[in-house]
Amino acid sequence: MAGSIATRAAYGAALIELAETHPELVVLDADLAQAVTTCKFAEKYPDRHFDMGIAECNMTGIAAGLASCGKHPFTNTFAIFATGRAWEQVRNSIAYPGLPVTVVGSHGGLSVGEDGATHQCTEDLNNMRVISGMTVVVPCDGNETHLATEALLNLNSPSYLRLCRMAVDNVTDEIPGYKFELGKGFTMRDGGDATIIACGLMVQEALKAADILAAEGISARVIDMHTIKPLDEELVVKAAQETGVIVTTEEHSVIGGLGAAVCECLSLRCPTPVVRHGVEDCFGRSGAAKKVLAAYGLTAEVLADKVRYALTLKKG
Repeated sequence: MAGSIATRAAYGAALIELAETHPELVVLDADLAQAVTTCKFAEKYPDRHFDMGIAECNMTGIAAGLASCGKHPFTNTFAIFATGRAWEQVRNSIAYPGLPVTVVGSHGGLSVGEDGATHQCTEDLNNMRVISGMTVVVPCDGNETHLATEALLNLNSPSYLRLCRMAVDNVTDEIPGYKFELGKGFTMRDGGDATIIACGLMVQEALKAADILAAEGISARVIDMHTIKPLDEELVVKAAQETGVIVTTEEHSVIGGLGAAVCECLSLRCPTPVVRHGVEDCFGRSGAAKKVLAAYGLTAEVLADKVRYALTLKKG
């Protein structure tokens, strides 16, 4: 898969392909099928698509009912609504009984751009990670999104899939030996001086940051941690032991997301300096997606600075 594509678009295409061999797959929308790109699924499988209107809580409850009858529903809306407005229903109607529903939060993070702070959800990973039994996945590109969608469809338990609005470069299909597995991160690039653990579109920025640092003689390992929960603790600990310092990067608040999960792991298993790179304790603002990301420091250049700083904290 060459070029670039928004993960939401790759997801929409994956649903159509997977529906042919998975009759249990049904899709629910909250009046956003065009934006989430499930509209083509609706055209091809009208009897398996349900538009619930602007009623996210109701959509979530109906998905739970369908799941209890043998279906695997994928609910679709913006991340802010999926994990904010409908959080109680996700917790009590889906997660508490352990039903196989995949909650899809599209337009996550700051890259929603012009939609502004009310729609730029930088809290969703925290909100979903705290729910018992919830698998949380943030794919970085189109190829990984397709593989993640299939894996979650085959998962017989609650899950959350976070997608982004803007197109991102495809990188995973160009990495030799790349393999997607839920709960297992993948080392995109080896390195011995520091480790960058990234998710979502920050994986691409992490690879660019590693190139910047390599030109200075700094060898940075890059890990694609697409599954935030369950976290691949073995890979995290191995990286901490071998490189001595970790930098996490995510299009999410530095509170409660990937960085928090890594810190929680290492504080118990392998105390190591960790620098968290992401959105600080603040809301977003309206603007072109790339300009907003730059305004909040979610770039390869700022990430490289974080790694340089992290090296000063390295023990020994």
